[in-house]
Amino acid sequence: MSELLIEFLTEEIPARMQARAAEDLCRLAKAALAPLIQGEPKGFHGPRRLGFVADMALSAETPAREERGPRLGAPDQALAGFLKKHNATREMLVEQNGFLVLVKPGETITAEAVLHRALPDLVWSFPWPKSMRWGSSALLWVRPLQRVLCLLDGKPVPVALARGNDAAHGLVAADLTEGHRVHAPGAFAVTGAADHARKLREHFVVSDAEARMAIIRDGVAALAAAEGLEVVPDEGLLAEVAGLVEWPVPLLGRIEDGFMDLPAEVMRTSMRVNQRYFALRRPDGTAAPFFALVANIAAIDGGKALVAGNERVLRARLSDARFFWDQDRKQKLEEFLPKLDGAVFHAKLGTQGERVRRIARLATFLAPLVGADAALAERAALLAKADLVSGMVGEFPELQGVMGGYYARLQGEDARVADAVAQHYRPLGPTDAVPTEPVAIAVALADKLDQLAGFFAADERPTGSGDPFALRRAALGVIRILRENGLRLRLVDILGEAFFGFPQATGTTATPEFGMAVAQERMKAGAPAEGRHPPMVAAFAAGVVDFLTDRLRVQLRAEGARHDLVAASIGQDDDILRILSRAEALKGLVESEDGKNLLAAYKRAQNILRIEEKKDGPHSGAVDEALLALPEEKALNAALDAIDGSVRELLAAEKFGPATSALAALRAPVDAFFERIMVNDPEPSLRRNRLRLLSRLRAAMDTVGDLSKIEA
Repeated sequence: MSELLIEFLTEEIPARMQARAAEDLCRLAKAALAPLIQGEPKGFHGPRRLGFVADMALSAETPAREERGPRLGAPDQALAGFLKKHNATREMLVEQNGFLVLVKPGETITAEAVLHRALPDLVWSFPWPKSMRWGSSALLWVRPLQRVLCLLDGKPVPVALARGNDAAHGLVAADLTEGHRVHAPGAFAVTGAADHARKLREHFVVSDAEARMAIIRDGVAALAAAEGLEVVPDEGLLAEVAGLVEWPVPLLGRIEDGFMDLPAEVMRTSMRVNQRYFALRRPDGTAAPFFALVANIAAIDGGKALVAGNERVLRARLSDARFFWDQDRKQKLEEFLPKLDGAVFHAKLGTQGERVRRIARLATFLAPLVGADAALAERAALLAKADLVSGMVGEFPELQGVMGGYYARLQGEDARVADAVAQHYRPLGPTDAVPTEPVAIAVALADKLDQLAGFFAADERPTGSGDPFALRRAALGVIRILRENGLRLRLVDILGEAFFGFPQATGTTATPEFGMAVAQERMKAGAPAEGRHPPMVAAFAAGVVDFLTDRLRVQLRAEGARHDLVAASIGQDDDILRILSRAEALKGLVESEDGKNLLAAYKRAQNILRIEEKKDGPHSGAVDEALLALPEEKALNAALDAIDGSVRELLAAEKFGPATSALAALRAPVDAFFERIMVNDPEPSLRRNRLRLLSRLRAAMDTVGDLSKIEA
């Protein structure tokens, strides 16, 4: 097996595109170079280069294959077209099953021939998110392509990228690459992957992205430790900086004391967004007056001039941040609210001001359900979006919510209100913490449920190809808040109230206040869920609940739960915690020996009923005990009588484990029934009664979940 090394040398590739491009290159190369390429190509990427290393056979035999042509007796034009397409003659065709067939013999293909054919196509069609032309060629690439390195078994393969009359800038693959622009400019030859990596190091280039990340991580941590500090973790920034430098040199700069009274998040965001600096903190978590930067050169003065220049730049950035901080604090949060009426949230859903009022009403409705003070929840919801029109958030949108929390504390709001304002966007991702204080929970849920209800009402739902309004993230946020806080909520009721905020989208005429007041009174009176809201609103609410439970299924599968047990547990339920309890109980049932046998019997009964109900069903009537002729069917009916009441009582008490365990008593009578009873008896009355008994068995087992969705 020979080694194939390919590298594309370009001008600087945006850091955010590099890792995906390396994955695409390996995937496309494996397909284009099959069947010669062996195993998985190993990609590498950096600011100026993209490539891979793979094992490749020098030649291979392709199998013979057949191409079916036109039918015998087909028009001459059809035959002529087929022969022309395959560059064949009539004598090369054979007759098979009424068709003319061309048998193409196998052939020997060489690696060099495949590279000459496939590599130009790969380059010309590479799927960059954004690309450009330069010079007179029509070739598209992310940045101007300067060199192509192609080595097979240590020897260069001179693949030309030209296509037709387009010379593609005259680029021809060779054995040359280049080192660092400043420390080691110019081209040099390599003989293989190991030689390539070694010589690049000698020429001040670390080609492996993971190695660059390790150098940056360890170097910055060492500089921080020398000052008794630690680095604020930021893997995203680490990966981005590793994509900006070929020869990483970590350095430490200082922040002027005059800026240290700024909120830590403001300094951190300004450093990260504008300059790609790493923030440092003291062991107690407070911000430290230092920052770390990563240079792309090893300066002869040890980086002193670089640090001084970056300190000047940071001083200017933090001065801007100070200006916004000082200006925003000159007015109270509620004074920002009128501006929200002029900020469009979505063309179909009104302004941010309208959204704030909806969230406030919904948070008030949610407050008693999550143990929060209703007045504080309403106040926090009214202020939650005010910072969107502040100067600081206008400059740094990443700080929305965070700055509102700071401004709320400074103007003397209740600590619970300030925390709710700061946390209502959470969780922002799978590793972000969820709100735990009741007021913050009420506002965070109201924000996300209003978002879901609004976009569903406006028919802007996620599709398989996109989720532009982050509704999946909002749904997962709702699920995590409920799960991690152990909250029992009827989502249909809450979403029904959320939809009252969108009368223009749902076709209702009731105001939000009317809808909430009526529903609350109906809930107090114990009205069934389906009677609390108009049909249109109830239908929308049910649709969002389906979306939420589907996200729950996806999340549980990611956690390793059996997807079939989750699907069997969901049914029509809208209580997340109850669904989880039911799934755990079903897990215990199907993993027991009795449970496995019962599940097999259930499926057998299900299959029999499905077939027979197509003939003359349904067979769901009451069992006639007078027609139970044999001991085994009497025993099964008696066993169902014995567990019927107890299982329903246990389920009503949400004791799902004991309820599923009670079903185990059915195993013996069920086994005996299927062993000795012929369900489709020639006597119609006996057959009908036995089918009803099976229907009763199915219904009894389905009370604990939709067992038809459980895989054997």
